[in-house]
Amino acid sequence: MQIIAGGLATVATSELFDYLQAYVAREPVERIVIGEPRQPNGQPSENLQRVQQFVNRWRKAVPQIPIEYYDERFTSVLAHQAMIDGGLKKKARQDKALVDEISATIILQDYLRSRK
Repeated sequence: MQIIAGGLATVATSELFDYLQAYVAREPVERIVIGEPRQPNGQPSENLQRVQQFVNRWRKAVPQIPIEYYDERFTSVLAHQAMIDGGLKKKARQDKALVDEISATIILQDYLRSRK
């Protein structure tokens, strides 16, 4: 069996927890992979604390579905390059929601590849 990673939707941070709870209630989900924000040198970025708070909240509320971190360094750069390679115009490449969706897909693809 082959699995292909694909984006779902871009959700506002304030709505993410509820969105994921609703999603896992209607779809079979084995685990959630979340980007671990780090600086290029590997040190934690300023966003890591907010992500950790979300992960801790998830683990308490939905312990039956594990959530795992995966390094997200350089995914925005890779997403922009994929957009250029795909022929998207500059205006489309400035769409942060699209960049985030492509970045999330890259994170999941890399995560799945690392588990082979």
